[in-house]
Amino acid sequence: MKGVIPVTFGLFDLFWIFLLISSLSPVWRQRQLEAHRLRTIRRLEARRHSRVITLIHRQEQVALLGIPLARYIDIHDSEQILRAIKLTPPEMPIDLILHTPGGLVLATEQIAHALVNREGKVTVFIPHYAMSGGTLLALAADEVVMDPNAVLGPVDPQIGSFAAADILKVVEMKPPSEIDDQTLIMAQTARKALAQVRDLIIRLTTANGMPLDKAERLADALGSGRWTHDYPITYEQAKELGLPVSDDMPPEVYELMDLFPQPAQRRPTVQYIPMPYGDRPPGHRPRDGRPR
Repeated sequence: MKGVIPVTFGLFDLFWIFLLISSLSPVWRQRQLEAHRLRTIRRLEARRHSRVITLIHRQEQVALLGIPLARYIDIHDSEQILRAIKLTPPEMPIDLILHTPGGLVLATEQIAHALVNREGKVTVFIPHYAMSGGTLLALAADEVVMDPNAVLGPVDPQIGSFAAADILKVVEMKPPSEIDDQTLIMAQTARKALAQVRDLIIRLTTANGMPLDKAERLADALGSGRWTHDYPITYEQAKELGLPVSDDMPPEVYELMDLFPQPAQRRPTVQYIPMPYGDRPPGHRPRDGRPR
């Protein structure tokens, strides 16, 4: 047919098409993942008639470069959560899903004060762990929902790489003449930090209706350096400490955790068949040898 110019593709053209598709594929997958997260959040909000906020810190891949980034509670997190709270009617409940090792004290305190001052109910969901600053946010909630195997952590202050309580212990054990000026200054800072954390725990918990004597005991347990900073406080211990915990975890919370994946590795370290089992695994053979 006259006027039709044949289009031919060479090997070099196919290479560039492949390169373009490969570069756009991670972006498309990330968009699909974010859309799935939003649908799951909407489903949980409709079920609980609440505003759902996630604070999930994992090592996620940057869309194009695949660089893993460690995440902690920072000022950006506090700004985003404070905006979400501002956009929520005062009487509407807030559900905060926590999965974090902790982070910046200033950012954590800002979020905690915003939560405890709310008129509507605040529920914190902890599917796996919320350590340090994450535990402080849990103290600001009206209810803490933990997986039976999830853990909290102490909130005792750290001065540099040392626990504030341990620095003070050194000052108590040695005469001032044998202690250098830097350690003495750190001890002064440690004393202030311990008092501030204790006061914060008491203010947060009493604002949610905990009796003062009970709040003081909780502050001594969590903020005095009784345990190491990475000590795991189990669901049973949290109950014994007087925290308002339950284990009524909605399935959507676990689904959301699956939508915040760790970076892909060459060899998986954990493998299992991703389906619920009954009393017996599939293919189980009883003593008569017949599968059931």
